[in-house]
Amino acid sequence: MKNLKITVNGVAYDVQVEEVGGSASAPVAAPATPVATAPKAAPAAAPTSGEPLKCPMPGTIISVNVSVGQQVKLGDVVVVLEAMKMENEIKAPKDGTITSVNVNKGDAVESGTLLVTIG
Repeated sequence: MKNLKITVNGVAYDVQVEEVGGSASAPVAAPATPVATAPKAAPAAAPTSGEPLKCPMPGTIISVNVSVGQQVKLGDVVVVLEAMKMENEIKAPKDGTITSVNVNKGDAVESGTLLVTIG
């Protein structure tokens, strides 16, 4: 019997799992019980100046092509996002300077996650 902690939508559950090798029947697991977890840390505050560039869909960051202080032009590829097994180029919506980079390669992101800010 293994005791595991599984988090679903921010709620942690303690579950017990029994390994069954070659058996046709599997035991019924006890109902999962919520476990109190520490509240998540608030994300870093976004800079007050500049235009936020937010993630259009959930996925994984494949590459971050900019750094803070870098100049970008309208249409430059800022971030590459893998979603639904496709690579999506997230482009700069305007000319400007990158004032913050809020994601890293390999990050899993949700829709609306702040990627970068362009001043």
